[in-house]
Amino acid sequence: MVGLLVCLVVGGAVLVFAIGGTRWFSRHIAPVVYDMPGGSWAVGAVLGLLSLVGWAGVLSGRFDGFGGAGRTSGAWRVARIVARVVCGLAAVAPVVFLGSGLRGKHCRSYEPGCAYVSGTGPALFASVAVVGGLGWLYYRRRRAVVEERRARERARLRKLRKKGKGRSRRAGAGR
Repeated sequence: MVGLLVCLVVGGAVLVFAIGGTRWFSRHIAPVVYDMPGGSWAVGAVLGLLSLVGWAGVLSGRFDGFGGAGRTSGAWRVARIVARVVCGLAAVAPVVFLGSGLRGKHCRSYEPGCAYVSGTGPALFASVAVVGGLGWLYYRRRRAVVEERRARERARLRKLRKKGKGRSRRAGAGR
């Protein structure tokens, strides 16, 4: 019980400091990054791409076979977990960075930790546009591939039925 309590207290403290530190870091770095060539629009587009790549890494099954067949030792398992955690951080970090530049809720705008960071709005819009646009393109491409596969399967079954084979023959034999 004491171990669980210590884990909760230490984990909670680490979480609070991580969120606060990320917000502090983002609020100090964002104005510098938004003033670079390309401005906040380019930064938002790059952060949107980084988020997409992170989510693709988290959701894909590519790390399941990491290390080759038969390599199920502890080191390979740890490497897979680390790869997933890095991809998860790459997926979430841009959202946290962009969100920390927005005006804080329930605080006065003249406080330095609450004020709106100039350029956050266009960066957020660019990030959402990139993620939405590329997500829509991926969805359309994936649906086209699935429909093509279904069409090939229907054509194959039609050809088998013409020869007297296929589902119609199996359905008749089962009666």
